[in-house]
Amino acid sequence: MFGRTRAFSGFSVDDTDRARRFYGETLGLEVTDVGGGMLRLELAGGGQVLIYPKPDHEPATYTILNFPVTHLEAAMGELRERGVAFEQYDTADLKTDGTGVSDADTGPRIAWFRDPAGNILSVLEED
Repeated sequence: MFGRTRAFSGFSVDDTDRARRFYGETLGLEVTDVGGGMLRLELAGGGQVLIYPKPDHEPATYTILNFPVTHLEAAMGELRERGVAFEQYDTADLKTDGTGVSDADTGPRIAWFRDPAGNILSVLEED
């Protein structure tokens, strides 16, 4: 039924003005106002994501967006210069080093950070 239909993902925030600044200025994505307080992120490769306001927003407890990079530390350094702080995890399932990098044997080297609404995003190293 939807095999040839364009689809997109979406997530909520508590303040679309802060989201517009973060995704547009901090992350450097193209952000478009689509009306009704909603924003559209234009991603490389033609992908799109809808950001919508939700008064009772609760941050996602999972990663909502992953950004592949070729050099993780360089990307993290640039994000830090733009005011981004990286998450620290120390659980049985997930550990990060002092800089916020997880290099578990089961996946890519990855670091997580949050948007102003508390949603989780990541940068992950790809060859």
